[in-house]
Amino acid sequence: MRILISSNHKYPAKIGGVGSQRIYDSLAQGLAELGHDVYYQLNGWSEPLPKGVTASHRLTYDADILHLSHFITESVDTHGRPWVRTYHAPNTGDKVLLSRIGSNFIFVSRSQARSFASERFVYNGIVPSDYIFSETKDDYFLFIVKMLERAQLKGLETATALVERLGLRLVVAGSSENKDLEHQFARMCRSKGIEFAGEVYGTRKAELFAGARALLFPTRQDEPFGLVTAEALISGTPVICSNRGACPELVTEEVGFVCGDLDAYVRAIERIDEILPSACREKALKEFHYQRMARDYVKEYERELG
Repeated sequence: MRILISSNHKYPAKIGGVGSQRIYDSLAQGLAELGHDVYYQLNGWSEPLPKGVTASHRLTYDADILHLSHFITESVDTHGRPWVRTYHAPNTGDKVLLSRIGSNFIFVSRSQARSFASERFVYNGIVPSDYIFSETKDDYFLFIVKMLERAQLKGLETATALVERLGLRLVVAGSSENKDLEHQFARMCRSKGIEFAGEVYGTRKAELFAGARALLFPTRQDEPFGLVTAEALISGTPVICSNRGACPELVTEEVGFVCGDLDAYVRAIERIDEILPSACREKALKEFHYQRMARDYVKEYERELG
């Protein structure tokens, strides 16, 4: 099958890119490894693309199907070619956005799909070799967010409350294009005894995931997926999360704890050593592997081609 994926970022997205962009990189790699011809619309690349992936600076139409990643409000001329779009955001009830979502939209979890009255979803997948698996853990808990502007939405207040209540060691990673905000955030962390790691990617990010006793993911939004969950589990690191969105769907009892209030988070932290790193790794390899994601998307492409 000839597949065109559009994603207006610079490859590889694992260097400074957002989660959805990293997913498209992994998908392109997985599809090529399955033997498909993959055309990848990008804004440039600083590393060689995976074998079997052909880069393009613009949409090309010599493909059986197009997998678009443009903004949902952006009109795209597909020249009549069949197309799908993965939607990575929660349902906020925005009527304009809802009016643009069609039956060819694919969601990233069952709960997110159902919030849009759909049953069509594919779990995100990641490349295991980008991470480090470790059976042994350090004494810190990890809170990681791509943009510091979203730290409160992702539950930083709860994480901070746990530091104050239990005296646990918390490492927070994240960054902002607003460097004044980033400096303010760093000062706030120091004042609360929290270690601020700034922006992390590559080996440093993998080491932080692998060494943490658990990932704290007390998100306050109806999470469509939560890529950090998969990244933690592939590293053998349990997840302590909220009960919002896809969290209860992804974090099952053998790999972590789903919490509804602060007392539940406290109990989860007290029991975290009950979770086996090997169980976390096993679940991630089975459910959140990029090749499984690629196979599932092929089924969706075939469904669209009908």
